[in-house]
Amino acid sequence: MMEPVEKVEMESDEETPLSASPAGTKVHPFDSELHSAGVPADVGKFRIFNRLKMSPLSSIYFVLMAAKINMLLPFGPLAMLVHHFTPSNGWVFFLSLLGITALAERLGYTTEQLAMYTGPTVGGLLNATFGNATEMIISIYALKIGMIRVVQQSLLGSILSNMLLVLGFSFFAGGLVYKRIQHFSKAAALVNSGLLLMAVMGIMFPAVLHFTHTEIQFGKSELALSRFSSCVMLVAYGSYLFFQLKTPHDMYIPVNDEGRDNPEDDLSEEDAPELTYRESVLWLAILTLWISVLSGYLVDTIKGASHSWNMPMSFISVILLPIVGNAAEHASAIMFATKDKLDIALGVAIGSCTQISMFVIPFCVVVGWIMGRPMDLNFQLFETATLFITVLVVAFMLQDGKANYFKGLMLVLCYLIVAASFFVHVDHPSNDE
Repeated sequence: MMEPVEKVEMESDEETPLSASPAGTKVHPFDSELHSAGVPADVGKFRIFNRLKMSPLSSIYFVLMAAKINMLLPFGPLAMLVHHFTPSNGWVFFLSLLGITALAERLGYTTEQLAMYTGPTVGGLLNATFGNATEMIISIYALKIGMIRVVQQSLLGSILSNMLLVLGFSFFAGGLVYKRIQHFSKAAALVNSGLLLMAVMGIMFPAVLHFTHTEIQFGKSELALSRFSSCVMLVAYGSYLFFQLKTPHDMYIPVNDEGRDNPEDDLSEEDAPELTYRESVLWLAILTLWISVLSGYLVDTIKGASHSWNMPMSFISVILLPIVGNAAEHASAIMFATKDKLDIALGVAIGSCTQISMFVIPFCVVVGWIMGRPMDLNFQLFETATLFITVLVVAFMLQDGKANYFKGLMLVLCYLIVAASFFVHVDHPSNDE
C-alpha cells in the first residue's frame, strides 16, 4: 500500500517546476470541486481553467468589467447622447472627461498585458508610448481644427503632471509603506534629466526670441526655428531609443535587483498575463479608436465648458486634461512604488515626460507643418518659465538616487502651486481662438 503513495509523491515532485508557468500559478475556487470529483487539481488547471481564461469572453471581462474604474465607461456614450439632444457644452465636456479617464486606464492595462509578451525593454517603451496615446490623439484632433494653444498647454500639462504629481505620489506612497529611504538607479534618472533639459532648451529659445523681439522676421523666424529644433529633437529621441535598446542591460539594473542571478525569479503569481497577444493588440486598437471618438467631443466643447464653468481655458488644458490622460500612469506608478519597485515607477513617470517633450511635442510641430498649421515651440513666457523651474526642481530631487515620503510631499505641493498659478492665469488671445 505504501508504494503507490511514494510513486505519487515522486510524480508531484517532478511536476513542481511546471507550476511556475502562467497557466498553473493561481488558486481557483473550483479546485475543491475537482478534487471531490476525483480529478487532480493540476489537470483541472491545465484543461479547464486555461480554456476559460484565454477565451474571448474572458478578455471582455478583464478589459470591460474587472476593474472598478469601468463604472466610468458608460459616461462616454452618455456624453454623445447629451451632445445630440442638448447644447450644454459643460455637461458634454464633463461626461467626455469621465469616459476618457476610464479608457485611458484600460489602455494602460492592455499595454501592460502586451508588454508581458515583448520583454522588459520593449515593454517599457510600449507602456510609455500608449500611456501617452490619449494626449497625442487629443493633440492631433485639436491641431486639426486649429486650437494650437490647447495643444501646447495640454502637452505642457502632461509633463508637469508626470514630473510633479505622478512622481510625487509615487515617492510619497512608497515612503509611507516602507517607512525608509528607497533607492533607484541614478544612471537612468540622469539620462532622462539630460533629455528633459534638452527639451527645455528647444522650447525656451523660440519663446526668448519672440519676447525679446530679436527675430529677423517677426513670427516667421521663431516658426522656422521651432521646426528645425523639432527635427533635431526627434533625431535625439531616436538616438536615445537606439541607445536604450542596444546598451547592455546591466547598465540599468534596478537597485533592488543587484546581486541576484535571475531577478525574474521574484515575479509573483499575479504577473501572469490575463490576455493573449492577439487579444491585447485587438483591444489596443478598439480602445484607441474609442478614445479618438471621445476626444472629438472633448475638444469641441472645451471653450463652452470654460465659459459655463467660469474657468480659464489654460487651467482646463494644463491641469484637467493631463490628469485624465495620465490616469494610467498615476495608477501604475503608485502601484510599483508601493511594491518597492521604484525604478519602474520612475521609468513610468519620467519616461513619459521624456517621450512627451522629445517626441510628442516635436511630432505635433511636424504634423502641424504638414497640415499647414503654425504650430511652434513658443509656449509663451509664463508656460516656458514654469517648465524650466519644474525640470530644475525634479533634476535636483533625482540626483542622489534616493526617495522618501518628504520628497514626494514636496513635489505634490509644488504641483498645487502650479495648478493655482494657472487658475489665475489669463492666456493671451492667439490666432487659433
